Amino acid sequence: MNGAEDGAASTAVPSRTRRHGSALEVLWVATKLGFTSFGGPIAHLGYFHDEYVRRRKWLDEHSYADLVALCQFSPGPTSSKVGFSLGILRAGYLGGLAAWLGFTLPSALALLLFSYGAAALSGPVGTGLLHGLKLVAVAIVAQAVWGMAQTLCPDRERASIAGVAALIVLLSTSAFSQLAAILFGAVAGAWLCRHTGLIRAEHAPIKVSRGVGVAALVAFFGLLFGLPVLRSLTGAQTIAMMDAFYRSGALVFGGGHVVLPLLREAVVAPGWVGDDAFLAGYGAAQAVPGPLFTFAAYLGAVMQPAPNGVLGGILGLVSIFLPGLLLHLGTLPFWETFRRRAGTQAVMRGINAAVVGLLGSALYSPIWTSAVQGPHDFAVALVGFILLVGWKAPPVVVVAVSALGGALFGSR
Repeated sequence: MNGAEDGAASTAVPSRTRRHGSALEVLWVATKLGFTSFGGPIAHLGYFHDEYVRRRKWLDEHSYADLVALCQFSPGPTSSKVGFSLGILRAGYLGGLAAWLGFTLPSALALLLFSYGAAALSGPVGTGLLHGLKLVAVAIVAQAVWGMAQTLCPDRERASIAGVAALIVLLSTSAFSQLAAILFGAVAGAWLCRHTGLIRAEHAPIKVSRGVGVAALVAFFGLLFGLPVLRSLTGAQTIAMMDAFYRSGALVFGGGHVVLPLLREAVVAPGWVGDDAFLAGYGAAQAVPGPLFTFAAYLGAVMQPAPNGVLGGILGLVSIFLPGLLLHLGTLPFWETFRRRAGTQAVMRGINAAVVGLLGSALYSPIWTSAVQGPHDFAVALVGFILLVGWKAPPVVVVAVSALGGALFGSR
């Protein structure tokens, strides 16, 4: 019997759904989802439900709902953590790795190809297309702020936390302003969000042994604090790049779009990637299926100095996903007790409110200030936002409309 299945990956799922499979089976199913899962993390969860619960019956409805709640409550990319957990459930730890690879690689490869093709887009039309992709970012992030504010800031306490967090980032020139905003959210949440009601705590359907959990937490914190030390001691660009992507992935609360301001601080501030290339890549990331975190593959490929290209893309991709997966593995054995505490839930509410402010500040700078340069740009971004919010259009449609608008107005 697989060791991960023998105690380390037990489930609370009824025995009729607890059939075990192989890592190759998980890889095949996850890769199919990686090619077809358009629409962002919420849509991904719908695809997962249809494939894993309704069609394949790898777990039941109740257990899937509990797993989704767990992955949303803790930091990291939600849909990737859900897929990773389902891979562990089906085929042990190798199954978890296979699920991550299958779901991640299609979009990562597409963005790597875009990183090479973007340089060939020259002339008025090509420049307009790239500018249209920057306008995609305006519409997408505005939609994310709109939706997250309604969900994560439903009262005046959390709305105030979001506002102050945005001001911390907008009015500060410190490289640590985003971290300061998140820490402020944690402290303010512990004080202001203690009486907003407890979140229902169910048993997580995936269990990980305490030994594996402790090892994962040691690795998570060892890399979080060890990479900056190695960076200062060696001065190596490879270590600096890994540190930048790892820290960005370790601080993502509240959804994949929150990685945008963190990544910009990590790669644009030191001059590794230009603002125009950054926002064009972010726009392109909306046109591909799979997790938004694969944007890191594009950034790793286009950054200067080396490592870049394919090697840089691989380093960026692994470094940004690794902290969330390690933290997820590390907290699973202890999460049931930890998340039932009112203080923990209050802190998480404050952090989630702060990341709304963090994303709101990014919507203004650099996205709005660098992309919207006149009424034509505003019109294209507004059309994209209405398509997303009012018409519930898939992001790939908004990418096409915005790219066309950018090409038309950019070449006028």
